[in-house]
Amino acid sequence: MDTILFLGFAAAYLALSAWGCALTARRRRVDGAAIPLLVVAGLLFDNAVIASGRWIGEGPLLESLNFARFWIHAIVTPLLVIWAWDACRRAGAKWARTRVAGVIAVVVTFALMVLEYVTVLAGLSIEPGTEYGVLSYSSTEAAGPPLMVLFVAAALFGAGIVVWVAQKWPVLFIGTLIMVIGMAAPIPVESGAVTNAFELVLLVSILWTTAHQDRAERRPG
Repeated sequence: MDTILFLGFAAAYLALSAWGCALTARRRRVDGAAIPLLVVAGLLFDNAVIASGRWIGEGPLLESLNFARFWIHAIVTPLLVIWAWDACRRAGAKWARTRVAGVIAVVVTFALMVLEYVTVLAGLSIEPGTEYGVLSYSSTEAAGPPLMVLFVAAALFGAGIVVWVAQKWPVLFIGTLIMVIGMAAPIPVESGAVTNAFELVLLVSILWTTAHQDRAERRPG
């Protein structure tokens, strides 16, 4: 069952990639609003690797692909901080339109990448395991608080409030809230894939917010 779910998530992210590319093409520029495309691509890879583990089989190839999952997560997820700042800027927040705000967003992003390297990637050791019919490699260390993810969620929460107040658009705030609650609350379902649905909800809310802001910018006046 979980294999089917992970394949479904991969298909959903493929559809989100097409949507994101269409939004970027319509803007006719690649800027901060296009950052979610990298995150979507990373999650597409993540779910596709997990779903295909049973067919690839235990060994060096699957181990390398799973190592790549950790690295991609560490590099692309913090980029959402820059997107959050850009969403505030596009919403009209004066503080977000200053050079200082942009610099701070970039510095925080790279700081979170370093944090993820220090707390997760440095000395990372993974081992194979099967859960609910899915074969993948996971860290041999006990899972600690996802500090980097918490900081990114905080940035998205802040941006969600700004966009809600300035543009009367609560979708980003609601999507972030659902993701945080879903990740924190225990779910009485025998599946390791269900929690990935909350990530999908978040990315849908992010792209939907981008589409909303694109429409706002195209309106005359």
